Amino acid sequence: MSAAESTSLCTLGSAWLPILSWLPGYKLKWLQMDLIAGVTVGLTVVPQGLAYAEVAGLPVQYGLYSAFMGGFIYTFLGTSKDVTLGPTAIMSLLCSSVVGGQPSRAVLLCLLCGVIQAAMALLRLGFLLDFISYPVIKGFTCAAAVTIGFGQVKNILGLKGVPQQFFLQVYYTFHRIPEARIGDVVLGLLCLTLLVMLTLMKASLGPPPNDCPPSSRVARRMVWGIATMRNALVVVAASCVALSWDAYGHHVFTITGNITKGLPPFRPPPTTDTTGNGTIVSFGEIVEGFGGGLAVIPFMGLLESIAIAKAFASQNDYRINANQELFAIGLTNIMGSFVSAYPVTGSFGRTAVNSQTGVCTPAGGIVTSVIVLLSLAFLMPVFYYIPKASLAAVIICAVAPMVDFHAVAKMWRIRRLDLLPFSVTFLMSFWEVQYGILGGIAVSGAMLLTVGLLVHPFHSLVCTSVFRSQLASPARSVVLDCLHVSTIDYSVVNELKDLLRQFKLRGAVLVFSRLQVQQVILSRAFPATENLCSV
Repeated sequence: MSAAESTSLCTLGSAWLPILSWLPGYKLKWLQMDLIAGVTVGLTVVPQGLAYAEVAGLPVQYGLYSAFMGGFIYTFLGTSKDVTLGPTAIMSLLCSSVVGGQPSRAVLLCLLCGVIQAAMALLRLGFLLDFISYPVIKGFTCAAAVTIGFGQVKNILGLKGVPQQFFLQVYYTFHRIPEARIGDVVLGLLCLTLLVMLTLMKASLGPPPNDCPPSSRVARRMVWGIATMRNALVVVAASCVALSWDAYGHHVFTITGNITKGLPPFRPPPTTDTTGNGTIVSFGEIVEGFGGGLAVIPFMGLLESIAIAKAFASQNDYRINANQELFAIGLTNIMGSFVSAYPVTGSFGRTAVNSQTGVCTPAGGIVTSVIVLLSLAFLMPVFYYIPKASLAAVIICAVAPMVDFHAVAKMWRIRRLDLLPFSVTFLMSFWEVQYGILGGIAVSGAMLLTVGLLVHPFHSLVCTSVFRSQLASPARSVVLDCLHVSTIDYSVVNELKDLLRQFKLRGAVLVFSRLQVQQVILSRAFPATENLCSV
């Protein structure tokens, strides 16, 4: 075989198995950093997995069943060193709305989502995600954060039997406040306070100054490590408190209770279901019951994970392959369904921890997965005493940053019409989350068609990141001729910000030429510190 043929074969192999691009040059230092990052993320995903299963309406062990397959598969197929796949708040909420807390249907949903996602990757349909505008995404994530966060108030109060439907949940939660358990309220508020304090502590820790003594550097790293593992530490502390009170016969906390022990069996997901009265539900009837969720959940999983991968690739100056990412997520969900997982995607919070801890390759995910497996194998009896109020505090703190009111202010300044799809998505999501997404996409699409009919195509930069792919690779400076541009929306501004960041990392310049009426909008969107060039 010639050298050229060998090189071509290696390139083809790396395209389908990205691990081949970094494994041959793997270094001992990388192993050390991957181990540290993997352990840190592992200590984060265990309490989060237990908590997110509660959001999905499933027994808590299903959160851990869903948390380990992604680390193994993404190591071989992923193109981002930072992304971690597993249960997330949004996917848990969507799963709950579709399967209604039925584990067997959640597992089957995982398989079907994976098949759809993998098929999209093989057909190279990743570009379809570009047509879901930022206002729709922001409207959904804000509504999801409110829905998920308020849904945990009942656990802080120690209430049982509160309906899942949002408006009924709000009514009955306030109506039954006199029934709140004092122990749960006190413990939940203490956990929330500790988590907020540790979060603020971590945010305030910037890089140490150059003249910082070694002892101070070590202290900073210790504090940062404690703040990073805050979820695990708070849950462990709360469990110790619950165990202590229970040992003296004082059952003052609502605890997780009995959990299925051990690793999940490896078996195909069930294709039929049996109701309480013994009626067998066929595969077709189950799929029909999934309704629009079977379209929304795979798309939202892909959208969430690829958005995260793009953000961290831009921040850390490397590139991802969107279709390869789709395939990695799809195969993770397919294989995850064989170990009783529900649909998973990329987690922004855990990916941020992974990146900040200094992970060097996707191999850190293997370490995280091993920690989850060890927890399933040996720690399940300990989870019996985890107070539900502490898990509720973990979820509330995890979803709070998703409520992004700054995005609303930016839409108001940049293009007020973008508030329409945002508002439709936000409000309809309180009725049914999948209806909110579909409604927002419909409104956004109608607006795009209206603009396209009324304005010459070259007169607008509207709605999508498609135009971004038409720009040259940011390896050199680029001049964007805006003579005929009369409309710029919020989605494009976000894409321009990301593009501008990439240009800066490479020391290149993005120049806007012959700006017309949009100069005011761009000056609002881009602070002077970002050195946006225009001529």
